[in-house]
Formats: sequence, structure tokens, C-alpha cells
Amino acid sequence: MTFSLNWRVLSLSLLLVGGSAFAADGAPKTAPVAAAHAASLRPGHAAVASANFHATEAGLEVLAKGGNAFDAAVAVAATLSIVEPESSGTGGGFMAVLHRAKDGRNIFIDARETAPAAVNPKDYLNPDGSPNRDTALRGPLSSGIPGQPAGLVLLSSRYGRLPLAQSLAPAIRIARDGFQPDERLRGAIAGTQKDLERWPASAAKYLPGGKPPAEGAVWRDPDQARTLELLAAHGHDGFYRGEVAQKLVKAVRAAGGNWTLADLAGYQAKERTPISVDYRGYKIVTAPPPSSGGVAIAEILNILSGYDLTKMDAATRAHYIIEAMRRAFRDHNDYLGDPDFVQMPLDMLLSPYYAAGLRQGILPDKATPSSMLPRAEAPEPGMHTTHFSIIDADGNMAAVTSTVNYTMGSAFVAAGTGVLLNDEMDDFALVPNKPNVYGLLGSAANAPAPGKRMLSSMSPSIVIGADRTAVIGSPGGSTIITQVLEGILHFIDGESAQQIAAHKRFHHQYLPDVVNVEEGTFDAATGDALTKMGYTLKPRESWGFMNVVTWDRKANQLDAASDPRRPSGLGKVQ
Repeated sequence: MTFSLNWRVLSLSLLLVGGSAFAADGAPKTAPVAAAHAASLRPGHAAVASANFHATEAGLEVLAKGGNAFDAAVAVAATLSIVEPESSGTGGGFMAVLHRAKDGRNIFIDARETAPAAVNPKDYLNPDGSPNRDTALRGPLSSGIPGQPAGLVLLSSRYGRLPLAQSLAPAIRIARDGFQPDERLRGAIAGTQKDLERWPASAAKYLPGGKPPAEGAVWRDPDQARTLELLAAHGHDGFYRGEVAQKLVKAVRAAGGNWTLADLAGYQAKERTPISVDYRGYKIVTAPPPSSGGVAIAEILNILSGYDLTKMDAATRAHYIIEAMRRAFRDHNDYLGDPDFVQMPLDMLLSPYYAAGLRQGILPDKATPSSMLPRAEAPEPGMHTTHFSIIDADGNMAAVTSTVNYTMGSAFVAAGTGVLLNDEMDDFALVPNKPNVYGLLGSAANAPAPGKRMLSSMSPSIVIGADRTAVIGSPGGSTIITQVLEGILHFIDGESAQQIAAHKRFHHQYLPDVVNVEEGTFDAATGDALTKMGYTLKPRESWGFMNVVTWDRKANQLDAASDPRRPSGLGKVQ
């Protein structure tokens, strides 16, 4: 069924006139969240959950030295750049939702990468006009200007307690002294070996002796240690100007890229107002554009607020959640992009009245076929992003999702810097209405332009209820949105951090019109019922590694959990 913007606005207008099951101010009729009360409490101890135990321990080390959650976030992110480069790093970017305990303020940090000034869409096309997957995913043309270093400087200078150098110290030490790569990193290097071999600096760093590091081998990263030392000493200019910037530009241009020193010098991380939505008495604080995740999560929750999921059998509950996912992803494809470049109808997309209109099109016992755009199949994506969650002793919170996009980013290391560059240019709609590597479609709203931030699925979130709080997020490409959504629903249903992180998952993103399902998510009867409703269930093995911290304020108890799908992860209460 094809909907135009005019139809949607008309539907919204009719609902405004006709009334609905929402309060006069447009908010759902749910119990108010005791936000002021929540802000007045402090847990007295801290918790960190990340996908690698080195990173979790780095965060706890900085907390023990007097740092707060924001200093710890710098330590965790920088350490992940060393020990988990397949998923995030200095050459990538991040998005963070923060909660500051002293005044209850919620903050969003946008350290998303940007397109260089010389970006040319023709560089990403084959002669026949089809997408060139190689230039979009591998090598320097696939790389946006990194945002993570600027984001870490902003996080430390505006919200941290410690000097930046102290927060970066654990990562610098690990890079200099070495660590033993885990099985996942060794596997990622082996899986991208042919790409890494294309560039001498990449091969030298990741293929010592011409092959991936052996199990138990100690691996050092002196070039990245030096890069982080310069960032620690000089802040923003330590990466975006001077020695590091010159090496980055020289390496990129020598390999056929188009970065300039001005691209780097002009990069700025930004603060934006996070999205907030109320659902069943909880306030969900999540990521605004250029993330599509927060808008989609808010839209899905607004649709679901018209149902009592707790009284439904498993198949009916899944049916309504899938249909809400389907509609939110359709809007994701149509409207969203970088807010500095694109006017988006966010008031409409986030309106409970608009959600009520979408709800009217959901049949109680039948799937709605996705037919607005041609069906597009994409290769099954891996989980090449990372997320960590932190609550400190004062109640400050950080939900941070960081990425280099696909496995090992662009596979291109800038010689002399140790920096593995991202391949985030593929997150633009390089060819309108053609899928990217995650199967997501895009419109002109997400077309590349000089200095523009590409749309992201990253969805770091904080969930605040009258008595319980959660800091949550996940990697997973396009499945980030639905995994975080499901985690939020499970938390609101009363589940623990461990239960949330381990929960089986399912995903629908409008196109392709299939429901990706983790083994064990649905029993046979539920699967049969969904199939009879018209759903195509497709098994999927790869899911993100969710990291969750919860705070039971009644018992004043913190809980931290790292996804059991990632054995090297660690959730720890200090």
C-alpha cells in the first residue's frame, strides 16, 4: 500500500478533529514519570557493560581515579578502538545519549562522520549506473571524516571531571604494551585478509608475517598509541590538525581518496536535543537525526501504545510489533537525513496522532505486505558496531554506540597513524532507492553532500521509570533499532539486565518483506501462527551484542550485563 505525505497529513488532520485515546496535549494517557525524583537519587556505586573486558576494566579504572560516567565513556571508547577495531575506533564515529545527575539534563552527542568536500556520487557507480560496492565499502573513498576523536574531546571537556589524558591513559597503555586479540577479532582479520592485503599499512598492522595474529599472541599498536597521545596532549587539534591530520590526508590521497586538511580542520562534534517518548509510564530518551533509530523507536512505541501487549499471546504480540516496525522503517526510508541539511517532518513522525492513524491500517490477524518500493535483497550483514552502557556512583549515565560501519571498516589504515578508517559513505543513499549493505533504502534526504552526516541506525537509549532505569543499546546494522526496541519492551516488562541482553530477537525493516528470526525466538505454535498470518520467517544467525546497565532505585541496586553472544564482553558493577 503506497502512502503519500499528503495522505499522511490528511490522516493526521482527521484524527486531530475526530479525537483519539490520547490526552489533549498529544501525550499518551500513561502515568507520569517521576523524573525529578529519579534525578535526586544516587546509586553510590557504578556499573559498566561493554563488548570487551579490557574496555570495561578501563572504564572502571577511570571511575576509581575519580572520574565520572563521561570520563569512563572516553576510556571505554578509546580502548575499544584498540581491542575491537573490527567494530569501532578512532577512525569512525559515535552517538551518545547522556544523563547528567546534578540537574537531570539529558544530552545527545553527535560524533557522526561527515562527507568530504570533494564527495562525488559518480565515484560510487559502476559504468552501467549500478552501485559500486567496492568503492562504497573498501578503501579511502568509502571513508567519511572521522568523528570519534572530536566526540571524545567534547565529552571530556564539557562533562568529565578528569583531564582527557587521564581518561585516554588505559587505551594508550594497552596499545603500547599489547594485548591478546580475541577469537572474534582474529576471525574478522582473517575474513577481510584479501582486502587488508590491498594496502601496505593495513597489511603491516593486521597481518604480521603475512597472516592474522595467532591465538595467544601479544599484539601491539604503537602508531595508534602515538595518535591517542597527541589527542590527549592537544585535544581536538591533536587529531584534526598538525602531524596526525597531515599523515591522514597524505595516506588517503595517495590511495585515491579525496580528503583535504580543510575537511579535517572543519570537523565538529555536535550537541543535539535527544528524542523523548513516554510509554507505559516510562520515559525513553533516545537518539535524534542523523540517527534514524530514535525516530523509529518512538514511532513504534507510539503505535504500540494503543495495545496492551501484556495480555496477548506470543503470536499476536509479535504480529503487532512487526507491523509497527514495518511502518516505522517505511518512514525511515522516506524522510530522514542530516538535520543540518534536510527539513524533516519530525512533528508528524513523532506525533501520537500520526501513530494512531498508522494503527488503523493494522489488521488484527493478517500481515500487511510491504509494497511501496521494489523488493530488494541484501547480503546478511554482520554486527560491526559496538555499544556500551555506564552508570556511575552519582547517577550520571552514558549510552554510547560507536562504529566504523562494516567489518574492519574500509580495511584501509592511514600509514603512520594506526587509524583504521570507516566505510560510512555506504550509509548515504549513494544511489537513491537502491539498498546499502544492510538492505536499507534511502531517498534524496540521505544523499551525500559536502560536510553532510550520513544517516545512522545507532540508537543509544536511556529508559527512566518511577523506580527503575536502564541504559541500553546494541550494534547490528539496521537491526540496531529493533533490538533496542525489544530490549526496552523487555525492561518495561520487568526483566533483568541479564535477561534483556540474552533475549532472543526478531526483526522487520519494511524491505525485504521478511521477518528475520533468531533460533529459539518463537516456539513451533507461534511460528506456525505467524506464517498463517502471512509472514515469511527467515532464520538469521548474526545479531548485535547488547550491553545493558539497570538501576533499581527502590533497592538502590545496579546490575550490568554484556550479551552472552559475545564471550569476551563484560558487564561489571564496581
